[in-house]
Amino acid sequence: MSTLVDIRKLTRSFGGPAVLDGIDLSIAPGEFVALLGRSGSGKSTLLRVLSGLDTAPAERLEIPKRRSVVFQEPRLLPWKSVIQNAVLGVDHSNAKARAQQALTDVGLSHRTQAWPLTLSGGEAQRAALARALVREPELLLLDEPFAALDALTRLRMHDLVFDLWRKHNCAVLLVTHDVWEAVALADRILVLDNGRFSREIRVDLPHPRHRSDPQTAHIETELLKELGVELSHA
Repeated sequence: MSTLVDIRKLTRSFGGPAVLDGIDLSIAPGEFVALLGRSGSGKSTLLRVLSGLDTAPAERLEIPKRRSVVFQEPRLLPWKSVIQNAVLGVDHSNAKARAQQALTDVGLSHRTQAWPLTLSGGEAQRAALARALVREPELLLLDEPFAALDALTRLRMHDLVFDLWRKHNCAVLLVTHDVWEAVALADRILVLDNGRFSREIRVDLPHPRHRSDPQTAHIETELLKELGVELSHA
């Protein structure tokens, strides 16, 4: 299998114990990988290295140049319209047409001239997704992008991200605290603990996935146990 991301023996510390302790990571083109872990386990540190916002020594560090990040906060500039935010930093003659298409893809074709402060939380995250897609990334990095959304909007965003992944055929790395979110979306789930991967589970199940399915329920239970959560079914 070809690899889009190929990392070997990546280590990152901030003057104390290693936050990332010699980890290996491979992601195939078009693969959807979810990364789980307790707070402080190194998830965001790894994402920052992959995004190019941080550096760390490694024996091998192969990451595609075309990559985009969507953070927990939309990080839209309030003095620019939605479409102006979408093309921000894109040096391409066709940038505006790309942005218009990306905004259509995320369901915001009617809000291109809106100001960010007039958007709902879900709309703002859709705009952030569109901004990421304008760059036509080979690797899309999602850093808990739905954490601040209400439950219903979050479910709708799951469907949207899945549809966008299928349409754009980019690899995705989703950092999340939500175990069900990982099970519902990912091809493969990694658990990061004390700077190392403690568990890897492949989810070879068709979409859409349902929580009532015994197979998905089993995977969710196993991941929760790995994260130190024991469910009671009394």
